[in-house]
Amino acid sequence: MCGRFAITLPNDAMAQLFQAQPANDLPVVPNFNVCPTNPVHVITASDGARRLQAMRWGFLPHWYKTPTDGPLLINARSETIAEKPAFRSAARERRCLVVATGFFEWTKTEEGARLPWYITRADEAPIAFAGVWQIWGKEDARQTTCAIVTTPANQHMAQIHHRMPLILDPKDWPLWLGEAGKGAALLMKPGPEGRLSYHRVDPAVNSNRASGPQLIEPIEP
Repeated sequence: MCGRFAITLPNDAMAQLFQAQPANDLPVVPNFNVCPTNPVHVITASDGARRLQAMRWGFLPHWYKTPTDGPLLINARSETIAEKPAFRSAARERRCLVVATGFFEWTKTEEGARLPWYITRADEAPIAFAGVWQIWGKEDARQTTCAIVTTPANQHMAQIHHRMPLILDPKDWPLWLGEAGKGAALLMKPGPEGRLSYHRVDPAVNSNRASGPQLIEPIEP
């Protein structure tokens, strides 16, 4: 799964990297502890143009009467995304990229203590999570919301968690965004071994109120 991440890339650098027009209301960066329901940086494509915009992390199906009317949908499983009523339309028509620098995952000790790990691309490049999005609500209550697609973990990531976010290479961005025709379903599989690197970080990040660059600094296991 993906339940927390960090973004340190400046907004103008994100816009340049993804060749996208930036919106005026982008979230503040850096943010070393992006949590569910926070606004996140998202790339969408329509009419031959890409846009960098803010979306609420936490997908709201159209039948929710309030944002808390059902489970908080921060992730969408690749194996069922095409059939689940909440996601199937978005999987066909509203795919996006969620931009990150790295993400967090947790293991547990025998005593039940949660040990956080910070995961990045091994080549230190920015991360593009595959995502889906949905506009929810009416008039003043309208929100644009998103979820991150996850897959079963590859062997390397399985040492920490049995699932992982779907991370796309630049060559695959056009296909996922619908710019290169159909076939995005072919991308929904665990990434290759060796793509990611991880290290232990301070348990301070266990709190969703924690902030600061020290949250991603390595500590001794």
